[in-house]
Formats: sequence, structure tokens, C-alpha cells
Amino acid sequence: MRNRRDFLKTGVGVAATGLFPHVAIGQTASPKVVVIGGGFAGATCARMLKRLDPRIAITLVEQNPVFTACPFSNEVLAGLRDIKDQEFDYKKIVGDGVNLAVMAATGIDHQARTVSLSDGSTLAYDRLVVAPGVDFRWDALPGYTEAAAERMPHAWKAGAQTLLLRQHLEAMEDGGLVVIAAPANPYRCPPGPYERASLIAHYLKAKKPKSKIVILDTKDAFSKQKLFEEGWKALYPGLVEWVPLSQGGKVTSVEPASMTVATDFDKHKPAVANIIPPQKAGKIAELAGVADRTGWCPIDPLTFASTLQPNIHVIGDAAIAGAMPKSAFAANSQAKVCAAAVAKLLAGGTVAENKLVNTCYSLVAPDYGITVAGVYHPVNGQLVDVEGAGGTSPVNAPATTRALEASLANGWFKTITGEVFG
Repeated sequence: MRNRRDFLKTGVGVAATGLFPHVAIGQTASPKVVVIGGGFAGATCARMLKRLDPRIAITLVEQNPVFTACPFSNEVLAGLRDIKDQEFDYKKIVGDGVNLAVMAATGIDHQARTVSLSDGSTLAYDRLVVAPGVDFRWDALPGYTEAAAERMPHAWKAGAQTLLLRQHLEAMEDGGLVVIAAPANPYRCPPGPYERASLIAHYLKAKKPKSKIVILDTKDAFSKQKLFEEGWKALYPGLVEWVPLSQGGKVTSVEPASMTVATDFDKHKPAVANIIPPQKAGKIAELAGVADRTGWCPIDPLTFASTLQPNIHVIGDAAIAGAMPKSAFAANSQAKVCAAAVAKLLAGGTVAENKLVNTCYSLVAPDYGITVAGVYHPVNGQLVDVEGAGGTSPVNAPATTRALEASLANGWFKTITGEVFG
């Protein structure tokens, strides 16, 4: 527990101040860096680069003027939090001297080193950082399309879909069935579907106790499984059922019109269906030529430089980061390491190895938190776990420990959003 408090005191795992020295660039040079994507990865990287050397001309390209954070959005589903508490603008980042282009990036010219924007203009770069988050594989699950998501919300990008799923839960009669379809790895926020089931269960227990949640899973194991199952048994007995791959949990198709979710062995008729589809790197990664056949982006773990295209770096959910999961904490850590590397490379320096940290908090109830933490370093071109570092919350911990974990989770969210957007 002491270590987790220390993580919060240092910022969010990898504190740039102190760890990364100021990088001096020649007085006549004015390098240009474009960062695409204004989430936890991109916004952190843009802001950190400007702090490392104010002479770097940085433009952050983000089509949405307001960022809606995914961490803690499951509390919105449970009626514990307002969606406004998830929303952050870019005023403080602009105030730090970062240029903001509120539009979509539509293409990359590698030879000219330019980014095309949706208004027809272009931005020149010496180094490009791509942090597009995730997109969905709409062709991966028969019957599930963008239109189908209006009837069977994914709510895996916080905002309108979060509110839609909340509305479906509120409209459901007591005794209704909620089905959550969890995808195969990799995807954004590995423990997310199970935290979601937990907090929806918290809502149903209080408001619609005759209802039930079934998690249909494309996996036979999931992050923090023992801790989640312990919490479900203690807090929501009989309310949450997890069906793994080996017991017919894989969803094979959906029929939105009839609200049918089919698996290899069964058909479910939920009142509310939350279908979380398979994912890939955001579209601009493909346009930039930094995504491989998996749909994700291979990188050099020392600098987060793309292994497919020169002068481009990829951070956050889109990157293939080895043992490091796709999370906001990980994205923030990667962004700091990438920013330091880009500044060094622009100055003609050598990039030193850094260790990266991830801590993932989940709420089983508002006062019941569980955690997994990891430390990672580059080995043979991959990010791997540092042996003996990290770990999970203890099993069979007292209620005071779970309450402290929940408090730490809330503290972490305030810390990271304040650091990135405040």
C-alpha cells in the first residue's frame, strides 16, 4: 500500500521532473513536432516536450475540443458520477505554448514530412508522434455495426455511448438480463469489462435486485480475476455470472433487431446488451503506415519510434508495448519516455533506457478498490516485466484495505487529469 501511495506522490509513475533533464537545442534550430491525438498519451507528450525545451514548436492535433476520459466512466453507468466530471479541455496545454489544431488528421506524407488536416492545410514536422487510441473492428463480429451500437452500446469510448448505455440500464425493468460481451486480447483497459459488471451490479443491487448480469467472454482468464470474483461473491452473490471461452462464452453473432446475442452453444435475449467489439489502433495509424497486420503499431521500446516508418513515434493504446497493458496510466508513462527521447533525438543526443510503470485501479464498489501494478523495461526489442516488481492487491484483504484502494483510485484520477489537463 505504501508503494501505491508513493506512485501518487510522484505524479503518475514516471515523473518527468527530475527523471528527465532539460534538453538544450541549438539557438538557431527550431524543430517542429506534431502530436496526433489529445488523450492521456498525446496531451502528456505535447505538454512534456514543451516543458523539456520551449523552443520546440509543438502542434497538438485533436478533432474534439473536449476530451472525455474513459477511466471512471463506469461510475457514470452506475449513477455514481456525472459525465461532466469526465470532460477536460485543452486551455492549460495551449497556455503552456502548445499549438492546438482542433480538426482531424487525414494523411501523412513521409517524404515531405507533413500531416494533412481535414481543412485542407498541412503541418510540417521533424518528428511526428501518433497517439490515436483505438478504433473498432466493425467487421469482426457478425451483426455488430456502428448502427447496431445504437441498440447494443459498446460504451468503450466515453461520451455519448456511455450515456446511452446508462439510459438502457435505467429503462430496464427489474428482473431484466444484462449481457456484457468481453473481447479477446488485446484491447483497451483489460480489467474494464469486469469493473463495468461490478459497478452495474452495484446499481442493480440497489435499484433492480431481481436482475442479473452475464459476462460472455472470449477468454478463459482475465486481469485481476481472483480479486473480482472475490468481490462478486462478497457483494453481489448470484447477480454476476462469468461465462469463459471454454464454457461457450465467445459471442459469435448478434441480432440487434431481436436483441439476440449468440454463442457457440446458446442464444441470449438480454434487456440490455453491452457489446465490446474487437479493437485496433486508431485510423490515422493505418494511414500513417505505422500499423502492421495485427492492426496495432510495432515500436522500439527505448524511444517508442515506429519500426515501420522513420521519424514517427507511437504511444498509448495504439502501440504494441509488450507486457505493458493498454491503460491511461501506461499511456501517460509512455508519453513521458517518448517526449524525453524525441527531445534528445532532436538535439542529436543518445537516448538512455528508462523503466516504465503502470498501475491499474478498478472499483468493485464505490468503497471497494483493487489494483494491479507493473514495472517494465526494454529487453530484446520488447517491453517486459521487471522481475519481482509490481503485483496485485492482496486476496482476502479487510474492508479497510479495499476502501483505501478505492480512495487511492480516486486520488490517482485527480492526479493524472490535473497533471495532463490542469
